Amino acid sequence: MSAAFAPIRAFQWDLARQVERLDWLLAQLPRYADWGYQELHLHLEDAVHYPSLPGVARRDAYSYAQFTRLVNEATRVGLKVVPIVNLLGHTQYLIKVPELRDLNELRAADGSPIPGGQICPLHPRTLEIAEKLLHDMAPFCTAGKVHVGLDESFQLGQHPLSKAEIARIGLAAHFAGHVKRLHALTGSMGLRMGMWADMLYFLPDAIPLLPADIIAYEWYYYGFPRRPRVELYNFAESGLGERLRARGMTVWGCPMNGSARYEPMPHFTDRMENILSWWRHGAKLGTEGLLISSWEPFRLAMELTTVVDAAAATLWLNPGVTDPKEMMTRGFARVFGRSSAKKAASVALASDRYPFGGYPRWQINERWDTVSRREPLAPFLAEERFCRLAAGKSPKGHNALPAPLRASLEFRHYLAVRDVFVRRAAQGLASKAEAKLFAKALVAGRRAARAMWRFTRDRRKRGANELILANDAQRFRAWQEGKPVFGSRWQLCYKVKDFAPALHLVAVEQQQSDGTWLSQQECLTIEFQTRAAQPHGTMVREHAAPVSWDNARDPLPHLRIVVRGIGQVMVGDVVLTDGSTLLRARGSKSVRWRRLGEAAPKAGLPPLAWDVNRGVLELHF
Repeated sequence: MSAAFAPIRAFQWDLARQVERLDWLLAQLPRYADWGYQELHLHLEDAVHYPSLPGVARRDAYSYAQFTRLVNEATRVGLKVVPIVNLLGHTQYLIKVPELRDLNELRAADGSPIPGGQICPLHPRTLEIAEKLLHDMAPFCTAGKVHVGLDESFQLGQHPLSKAEIARIGLAAHFAGHVKRLHALTGSMGLRMGMWADMLYFLPDAIPLLPADIIAYEWYYYGFPRRPRVELYNFAESGLGERLRARGMTVWGCPMNGSARYEPMPHFTDRMENILSWWRHGAKLGTEGLLISSWEPFRLAMELTTVVDAAAATLWLNPGVTDPKEMMTRGFARVFGRSSAKKAASVALASDRYPFGGYPRWQINERWDTVSRREPLAPFLAEERFCRLAAGKSPKGHNALPAPLRASLEFRHYLAVRDVFVRRAAQGLASKAEAKLFAKALVAGRRAARAMWRFTRDRRKRGANELILANDAQRFRAWQEGKPVFGSRWQLCYKVKDFAPALHLVAVEQQQSDGTWLSQQECLTIEFQTRAAQPHGTMVREHAAPVSWDNARDPLPHLRIVVRGIGQVMVGDVVLTDGSTLLRARGSKSVRWRRLGEAAPKAGLPPLAWDVNRGVLELHF
């Protein structure tokens, strides 16, 4: 690694998913400055009031005066600010406004805009709206630049205006045209433009068409040995950074500090590996900056992502220290003090052995009837024991675990207790004593979830985890009253091997009396873990779907397993069961695994259509 590597050091707050209390944010700014950070990127969407577009901001958004105060304090402590104003993908914050809905790229059969989607680059009002948003944010661009997003714009090219231009000049030039118009707009305001680089994976022909002074923020959120990978290409290695540098463009590397969707804690080992990978890659590539990004932290205690940022600062505060445990220890020390730092780092890293990760695990947050009745309990019992001990290891006194970590472990323990109880109840084995223990766990889980939220957020509101607990309590009461919270008597159980990870989901459909197919259960396969972000996957997950059947052998239910999205999976060990009787699909004994789906592409912008079956396995019992 080059000894001269000294990137601009930046961190990001995702305020678009939930607002943090202004007093808490203000208190963090001097700390980040002390840790050697130089820039603050703010992902906003509708979390701030735009004077020129008063209908965009949500109810709890920061006022213009509050936002001014935040930026002024950042300036006072030496942090430059870069607002992120999404202007292609992730523009639902605009489309939700009835007066702006016509901006939508997506149209109904009659040509009217549908409620969800992304803005059309060629809509007559797009540049007008972009100019208003950027004009309102320009006073806060104290780093002399603005970030316009443009990531994950998979619905590109579906508006009639877009289709016509693409037919004439191609998709890459269509995308590049939008970038150049935004570049001219930001330039007229005296601002340099930044954008996420991921669309250039899929549209590399756009690269030579782009202005060379654009800042490309390349993001990838897993550890990697040589180069970042492209999820939609079955995690193929990417040389995008090298191509952008050859074009003369400025490149930033962007790891991530938090967790994914329903995870209540960051996977700290993965976070450190991700940051270290970008640090090494940046030194080789000559990246200008390192942005520790943050996404969707609304299920976390925000202070734990702050610990990851503080741990990352070890790379420049303590050059040569790259051991993840030592970095985490220093991160906890910087945020919470030295007395408990070593113990906190040890417990946090140990928790990574039992991540509450992956959509098959998360389905229980939404419904209990997809919990497999045949799944062995032993792994869940081991997980519950670990979480119980980890949550209970916080002694009183000067070396107690930091409160946000302790509350997160307590909430994680509730999830582990729920995993065991719901599976026992689904099998008809849960006793009154077990029900009593679960009721007690619900109380403790609610207390922990409330604490995680209230450390940094509006205490008058309920957080996302508390809403999960409220739904769990409702299902628990229904179960106590003998109501069918686990669906029908019969259940289809099957395993999914994610042997070629990309971006797909697996669903079970049941044919209705009129011949139509009704989805009974569907689940994305993406895992958000470094060990699963590989071209050759080894993850095997148990899935289950409720099946409507009155137990009459004639006719048996007509079922099928389908794959949608991008890529292939293996499906096997398929049984229809009521807990005691097992009916195997014909042919499933001779062929344990069936490959479903289509191979992930190696180039181009993949069509992400979640309502199209890319592979079908008909089941006959």
